[in-house]
Amino acid sequence: MFKEIKYLIFILIICLFIFFISKYYFSDTNKKNSYRSLNNINEKINTYAEKLPILEDDTKNIIEYIEQSNNKKKKKFNFWKLLETNE
Repeated sequence: MFKEIKYLIFILIICLFIFFISKYYFSDTNKKNSYRSLNNINEKINTYAEKLPILEDDTKNIIEYIEQSNNKKKKKFNFWKLLETNE
């Protein structure tokens, strides 16, 4: 008997917890507060973006292209042939 009452109380507490959490989550005050906080975050991002300094581009002509000639013959290695000859 005591065990069933204990389980009933646990289930009742869990149901009440879920009910109050959902009631608060879907309330108008929570929606207003979350919208206001998101709006404040967007405003802060915009103000910080305006204050950011713009750096000069100093990466011009950094890459030097080297012409490579294909006259050199490269020795082609085959993996299996290397294993067979044990060189």
